[in-house]
Amino acid sequence: MKDLEPDTKDWTWVLSRPCSECGFDPTAVRPGEVAGMIRDDAALWVSRLHHPRATVRTRADRWSVLEYGCHIRDVHRIFEHRVQLMLSEHDPQFPNWDQDATAIADDYGSQDPATVATELFEAAGIVADTYDRVPDDAWSRRGLRSNGSEFTVATIAIYHLHDIVHHAHDVSSM
Repeated sequence: MKDLEPDTKDWTWVLSRPCSECGFDPTAVRPGEVAGMIRDDAALWVSRLHHPRATVRTRADRWSVLEYGCHIRDVHRIFEHRVQLMLSEHDPQFPNWDQDATAIADDYGSQDPATVATELFEAAGIVADTYDRVPDDAWSRRGLRSNGSEFTVATIAIYHLHDIVHHAHDVSSM
């Protein structure tokens, strides 16, 4: 499959205003609600990934449902790692993650949709459990991306949620 144009936008602005593309409003979500929303979203991905056309790119500018599912699975894994760093270290700097390079290196389009559905659901459950266990006094713990963007556990939870909501919007508009 042809590689898509890499996404080079800095999406941190979604923490302060609604996303005009998917409608996500960060002010409408409390960090403590994120875990349940992640679990609900994961269940929807399982059914999407079992659709007979999950492997087909229906638009030239979008991944297939399978490729988005692989990305969402990996997003859950990356955010699990980042939140764990924030909860266990003082002001950790997150390792870089090039999502586009990962999609190519892991050949998202050739993965098995049923396996991805299981892996996505499991990864979502793990990170949701982590958010559920964040102590009240830990939501303000910080972490930094290599570009200097600062997150707290609370803001990274909202940022994470936007990512999965946005991609659910991407596949629903295909």
